[in-house]
Amino acid sequence: MSLEELARFRDRIGKELDRTVDFWLKHSHDRENGGFFTCLSRDGAVYDDLKYIWLQGRQVWMYCRLYRSSLARFHRQEILDAAIAGGEFLLQYAAPYPGSRKLAFAVTRAGEPVKVQRTIFSECFYTMAMDELWRVTQQPRYQKEAEEMMEQVRVWACEEPSGLGRPPMAGDPPVSSLAVPMMLLCLVHQLEEGVPERGDRYRQLGDWCTDQILQHLQRDGTVVLETVSSDGKELPGCRGRLQNPGHALEAGWFLLLQGQRRGSSSLITTALEGFILQPFASGWDPQGGGLFYLQDVDGHSPTQLEWDMKLWWPHTEALVALLFGYQLNRDSRLLQHFRQVFTWTFDHFPDGDHGEWYGYLSRQGSVTHTFKGGPYKGCFHLPRALYLCETILDTLLAETSSC
Repeated sequence: MSLEELARFRDRIGKELDRTVDFWLKHSHDRENGGFFTCLSRDGAVYDDLKYIWLQGRQVWMYCRLYRSSLARFHRQEILDAAIAGGEFLLQYAAPYPGSRKLAFAVTRAGEPVKVQRTIFSECFYTMAMDELWRVTQQPRYQKEAEEMMEQVRVWACEEPSGLGRPPMAGDPPVSSLAVPMMLLCLVHQLEEGVPERGDRYRQLGDWCTDQILQHLQRDGTVVLETVSSDGKELPGCRGRLQNPGHALEAGWFLLLQGQRRGSSSLITTALEGFILQPFASGWDPQGGGLFYLQDVDGHSPTQLEWDMKLWWPHTEALVALLFGYQLNRDSRLLQHFRQVFTWTFDHFPDGDHGEWYGYLSRQGSVTHTFKGGPYKGCFHLPRALYLCETILDTLLAETSSC
């Protein structure tokens, strides 16, 4: 890749990051009740004032990470103040009743609980938010919240899931869902960063997460299955054949980071070949371009009606995975695929009039849903990917310039 091409990528990504952050700063803040609106229409108007706890946590994390990043233009008081306000909303309203470690999934604008999900994801992003708040404010209460919730999540995921409220069913034996060890590995990376004593505490958990993720690489490394048995075997039926290319790519760059931190070249190789290059090749639509949302690895029609849609987040995860992989080993295939994803993505998802990206496209690449935020799309996947890609490109530009 030439210096000029690197600079072009970096310039476009940086401008898109600015437009994305500005969109959320301008439209999402609830200055009356605290927290963030995430159900935002194309122009940023609020179309539903329910607040989703996992998206509140994601936005707090994103603001804090930008505030303490190497990108000086985000070292702004308004970003820090918004992050703190969001964190205080979480502290006050995330738990549906006093003393509960199980958090709500959705609350009203004023913070009254509406719904609880039997998963760990509200709690995971709460943990990430609190840890980032501690890093930017140095207030120990945020650190305490992060560490206590991290322990609760670990217990639910690794030891005793009954607290999540899912009753055991005779015909539904325990399984391993790829999202769970992925999310826990993300938390390990978050909490151990720059804190040696935490690194020692969470090393074993990080190894467990890695082993669990690797169990999803099946059929001699040719597929990454979303769900496998608890002992790492392929399951029968539609559920057992399901591959999500975006999830595989996201898991891939999590494993790259794990391999980099642990000094494991073999793990980096497995991540590149099994979780990035293979799912990208099989997941790319040869007709319309872009990544399929879901696939049946035996070629059957997936039962999910949205299987052939093009969603924003698999493409943002592909950008990160391919560019990070290229940074680590300079494999030209990764760079070629990055160009491919970059071109298709920036041709289809951005809204040039109002900022941010559309989230949901048809197989042909036309917009099917015009909103910019909803129950599952907030200030996270897009700004995180743009931020990570910009910092990686800064490093590559510096290295190339010095050669």
